[in-house]
Amino acid sequence: MNNMKKRIYMAGCGGMLGEAFYTQFKDDYEIKCTDKDVNVSWLSFLDFRDFDAYKKDVLDFKPDYLFHLGAYTDLEFCEQNAEDTYKTNTLAVENAVYLANQLDIPLLYISTAGIFDGKKELYDDWDQPNPLGVYARSKYMGERYVVENARRFLVCRAGWMMGAGPSKDKKFVQKLMKQLKEGKKELFIVDDKDGTPTFTHDFARNVKALIQKEYWGLYNMVCGGQTSRLEVAGELLKLMGLEKEVKITSVNSDYFKQTYFAERPPCERLVNRKLELRELNLMQDWKSALHQYVNAYYKDYLK
Repeated sequence: MNNMKKRIYMAGCGGMLGEAFYTQFKDDYEIKCTDKDVNVSWLSFLDFRDFDAYKKDVLDFKPDYLFHLGAYTDLEFCEQNAEDTYKTNTLAVENAVYLANQLDIPLLYISTAGIFDGKKELYDDWDQPNPLGVYARSKYMGERYVVENARRFLVCRAGWMMGAGPSKDKKFVQKLMKQLKEGKKELFIVDDKDGTPTFTHDFARNVKALIQKEYWGLYNMVCGGQTSRLEVAGELLKLMGLEKEVKITSVNSDYFKQTYFAERPPCERLVNRKLELRELNLMQDWKSALHQYVNAYYKDYLK
């Protein structure tokens, strides 16, 4: 029996998702984690936009899998830096496909619920994307390239991501927690944005299960239950025991138009239809996931 651990090269592993992948995979696989921002001890430097450096690092490691995790995800930055965004979110993915095919190994690519236009109430794995802005278009073109050209692949679409706590979470939950830490007694929350939260650790665990089963393909991979920004904010206050101390004022997206000027779909609700059909949907309900996330990363945050 071969007891040697399989090897995974994880590129763009310095963010909130990388933290979850490192934690969920490090005991069962031999992994190499790289990023252009070396912010923890288990990361080494690589800018995957430099194809020659990417190729050398991956080929030297001789992985059994290539995980291409990194991307620009700030929609306003992407809108203002289109060339840099396409170079990072699309061209680098084409390079990853080339490397995975050269080594004849499976490739993991992370896609997003943001590739849809929000005109439907729910999107399953087979719905046709219609990206609205530079970020969404760059991610969708990456997804398409993987699906059309990689020999074996997993494309997993995440929703509203949460994970890694205050050090790496730059998304909605951390933005609210920061306001609470600053002592804000009123939160202004949009009432016209629906979606599905995605806990990074659930996401990484579900990817691991698909890899072990070798169920290649494209999957929606979000927490259970459909919700809105407004409901997530209310649930967060409840978890923190602040629902009586902090007021939520609902506003529409125009209220934040100067800060968040990039177009966003009104609805990003995904359903994990293919995972359900394969009987491999490990994603917990979003309320349970939020509870777990807050307990794990924010216990003493407001003290």
